[in-house]
Amino acid sequence: MNVNLGTPYEAMIRSIIEKGYAGNQTEVIRQAITAYERMLEEEELMLVHKAVEMEMQEIKTGRTKTKTLEELEKKYGIRSR
Repeated sequence: MNVNLGTPYEAMIRSIIEKGYAGNQTEVIRQAITAYERMLEEEELMLVHKAVEMEMQEIKTGRTKTKTLEELEKKYGIRSR
């Protein structure tokens, strides 16, 4: 695969290699992709946590009603145990 990143990015890659953070251009790109993927996963996790917190707040304030397992079993005629 050939990628043309442009002068500013090529200068950044050279600087990263010169500082010893990577041995070559391919390693810099791999590290960048890995770091980006990790960042996206962390952001997704943060959004899930935020959604859970918001839902819990809805439950605590009574805006969202909950049912016990027994209530659901009775309503749907199932037995979970």
